[in-house]
Amino acid sequence: MTERLASDELTGLTATELASAYRRGELSPLEATRAVLEQISHRDNTVNAYCVLDPDFALEEAAASEKRWLAREPLGPIDGVPTSVKDILLTKGWPTRRGSLSVNPDQEWIEDAPAVARLRESGAVIVGKTTTPELAWKGVTDSPLTGITRNPWNTDRTSGGSSGGAAAAVAAGMGPLALGTDGGGSVRIPGSFCGVVGFKATYGAVPLYPPSPFGTLAHVGPVTRTVADTAVLMDAVTGRDSRDWSALAPPAESFAARLATALPGSGDTPLSGLRVAYSRDLGFVSSLDPEVGRAVDEAVGVLADLGARIEGVDPGFTDPVWAFECLWFSGAAKATEHLTDAQRAELDPGLADICEQGRAFSAQDYLEAMAQRMNLGVKMGAFHERYDLLVTPTMPITAFEAGIESPADGRWTRGRWTEWTPYTYPFNLTQQPAISVPCGFTAEGLPVGLQVIGARHDDARVLAAAAAFENATDWWRRRPS
Repeated sequence: MTERLASDELTGLTATELASAYRRGELSPLEATRAVLEQISHRDNTVNAYCVLDPDFALEEAAASEKRWLAREPLGPIDGVPTSVKDILLTKGWPTRRGSLSVNPDQEWIEDAPAVARLRESGAVIVGKTTTPELAWKGVTDSPLTGITRNPWNTDRTSGGSSGGAAAAVAAGMGPLALGTDGGGSVRIPGSFCGVVGFKATYGAVPLYPPSPFGTLAHVGPVTRTVADTAVLMDAVTGRDSRDWSALAPPAESFAARLATALPGSGDTPLSGLRVAYSRDLGFVSSLDPEVGRAVDEAVGVLADLGARIEGVDPGFTDPVWAFECLWFSGAAKATEHLTDAQRAELDPGLADICEQGRAFSAQDYLEAMAQRMNLGVKMGAFHERYDLLVTPTMPITAFEAGIESPADGRWTRGRWTEWTPYTYPFNLTQQPAISVPCGFTAEGLPVGLQVIGARHDDARVLAAAAAFENATDWWRRRPS
């Protein structure tokens, strides 16, 4: 295989394809890692997905993995797979600056976040850390520290956020696996914009430490090329960690093993008997790009062809944006309360604005937001008694101009990122599993995402349905030139 595949072809392989080639002795982790590092050197000066890169460390880890594969003793299915980590998650030996000038890099970095520790235990080759907006506060990726991260499909456009570096890296062939975080859509937004898979599991499935200032809105989630890769990455990072008091027990069965068994159908109709609600606008979204709507309609048609029983229905809640912003902006205010005046002056201006709003909320406001959140959770619990899954567009739009918080087309009058992400943040409030998978492209060649949402703890069914759709289409195979 190594004689037949050029470097660019190597970086197009998925994690599961890499592991299969390692197992057969047709490719080595060193070759795969060198190809990814070469791709980064060629592409990242334009895309700007990485903020920490350690080629020597990556090659040392790849060499150790190669020895394990030669001895037929790999640590797991992602052993030797080039992987990135969002610069929100702690990494031992590397600074975690969170996109902020306020974080001093010259300190001891002696701890891994739980998911990062599990990556190391699984033998993943951690190539570096990916960019984030400051403190992961918004749905695009630019910061005073690292500048603008761009979309590999069109570098004039945003990659989305806040895991925009992770999604851009995966889309551009700069590592097939990435760890991101999702507090209001932060793996699904860039997943949709960059044409890759972004998965937010049920809250607590992936342990998180230190606790997020945004509380139980924030999840750790994979960004990958395929749903199968998402499953193997989830298997690696869901181990127990005592530092997360709210973590769920590890799953009894691997996500990868359940991909083929979590659905009622079989053969040509893997979704037969599945009750799927399709909501084009959640009952309150006022602006949906026509090309996005058509792509998602066609994707729902594929689900029907696979046997799903589709019903057009809204879940029956009003826009919970006030509750989300109360919790999110208050969290931002808490995260920055220790800063000096000089440090505050260096904050992303939009972050500084929402911190001011966050400080203005009262305790009663916060409790009211929590009450609305709990009511939304109850409503969605009842909804999933009737429907196995809810599908929606991931985003109402495609990637817009890089370097701004909101599209400059006159539709988004408040200018906040929460205006144009109405399909994602409600399901952080409810802590449900939700995935974005590629489902088409616009005439401009920009990706469109389909969102699949399940009941809490029904992660395996969400992944299996997304995998069935992916297997029936070829959108995921497309790569930016």
